[in-house]
Amino acid sequence: MSDSTIVLENVWKIFGGRAEEAMQAIEDRGLSKAEVLAEFGAVVGIADCSFEVKRGEIFCVMGLSGSGKSTMVRHLNQLIAPTAGKITVLGKDMVRLAGEELREMRAMHIGMVFQHMALLPHRTVRDNVAFPLQVRGEPKSKRWATSQQCLNMVNLDGYEDRFPRELSGGMQQRVGLARALASDPEVLLMDEPFSALDPLIRRQLQDQFMGLSAELQKTTVFITHDLDEAIRIGDRIAIMKDGRIVQIGTPEDIVTKPADDYVKDFVEGISKLKLVFAHSIMEKLSDHKPVKGEDLSKSPRAHHGTNLDELIDIATTSDNPIVIQDDDGKDVGVISKTTLLKGIQGGKG
Repeated sequence: MSDSTIVLENVWKIFGGRAEEAMQAIEDRGLSKAEVLAEFGAVVGIADCSFEVKRGEIFCVMGLSGSGKSTMVRHLNQLIAPTAGKITVLGKDMVRLAGEELREMRAMHIGMVFQHMALLPHRTVRDNVAFPLQVRGEPKSKRWATSQQCLNMVNLDGYEDRFPRELSGGMQQRVGLARALASDPEVLLMDEPFSALDPLIRRQLQDQFMGLSAELQKTTVFITHDLDEAIRIGDRIAIMKDGRIVQIGTPEDIVTKPADDYVKDFVEGISKLKLVFAHSIMEKLSDHKPVKGEDLSKSPRAHHGTNLDELIDIATTSDNPIVIQDDDGKDVGVISKTTLLKGIQGGKG
């Protein structure tokens, strides 16, 4: 049995009045997206998507406009119901949930942050953040205390009595994040929350979000069209095209081992110096043949998760190769100057 917080299994979404017929035709005859549209007037939004998200993981889903990423994330809290497939969140079969059970799941366990936060304009910042708790019937004292705590988390203390129109776009986005955190959900769904912001504000909010995620251990599905953003914040990345997932992997996997030409085009301009790590290029200690005069006892040490950019800095401090250590501090590998140069050559982007 999976210990993952979110599990999608062979999920399909077909839009149109003949969706069920189209789904059957896909199963029987293997119709393409274009053929489904031509024969049934139906649009394939999600095509056979499967993945798992581990507890506390930031799982980024990226793709161009129309790739299906926003449609997919709305399946996780059943804003959209699938045509076929299974969706499990926190052990609950989301497709089977309805009525009060579904409302409770959304109110208590799943928070969502959109690109456009739709803050209530007639309510103060404090009341906007506390609104989910009001819907749940929590007493005012608890609502305000929780609201204050969440505003402190996103560095908005002092703005409690302001109205949304008095805040900048970045500040409004932080109010939205605080509102999502107020109900203390185990799962956060974030649909391009920072994409409309200026680059500097966007980066600051990314930093703040990553800090909060590490502190609170929220399981997050983060939708973005920006590969730089996905690489910066994601533990793993899923890349979508035409409703299908074409590759899932760590940022290092996506950039260094693209699954096809589509992914390769995406990552072509990305520098790999911060995405390739010592464990990927090191020579195993047991295979290392020392050169004359080499003394590994005098070599600088580095963790196996050290990236190329940091390894370059370390290499300038010594003529000896770099000895790589595992999580327990045991020497496990060696990176010579030649090995490092080959790694850089492969990692220039």
